Amino acid sequence: MSAAKNNKELQVAAIENGTVIDHIPSNQLFKVASLLELDKMEGNTITIANNLPSKKCGFKGMIKISDKFFDDDEISRIALVAPNVILNIIRNYEVVEKKRVALPDEIIGLVKCNNPKCITNNEPMPTRFEVIDKEAGTIKCHYCERKINKDDIIIK
Repeated sequence: MSAAKNNKELQVAAIENGTVIDHIPSNQLFKVASLLELDKMEGNTITIANNLPSKKCGFKGMIKISDKFFDDDEISRIALVAPNVILNIIRNYEVVEKKRVALPDEIIGLVKCNNPKCITNNEPMPTRFEVIDKEAGTIKCHYCERKINKDDIIIK
């Protein structure tokens, strides 16, 4: 193997157990890191790489977190700002599962409605949104029917 190819593969170190979030759009990488509250994780080795070359999208971001496996709520948070990223579950340095992150059909309690007159902004109740376009990331409030595009979503 050539030295150049070997260096390219070693840009990001392997992890023994944990999760790799791959194919994050470069412009959404730090938003994903913030949503997952990576700055509050203690004891987990976290590697964040951005502007890595990608055949699919030109450049991508990647986050590797040792000894962390995400629940459905956390995965839904990722999908809100970066739909179609790939979660790789790692055990003993091997990928044991690959999941493409996708928006669920309904989002409850994760997103704030950006309509100030919506009942969810004036009464203590959980928000509820229907996902009307998974590719574009467009959601619609169940109560006031305001449509919100991916770039305008406010996470609670």
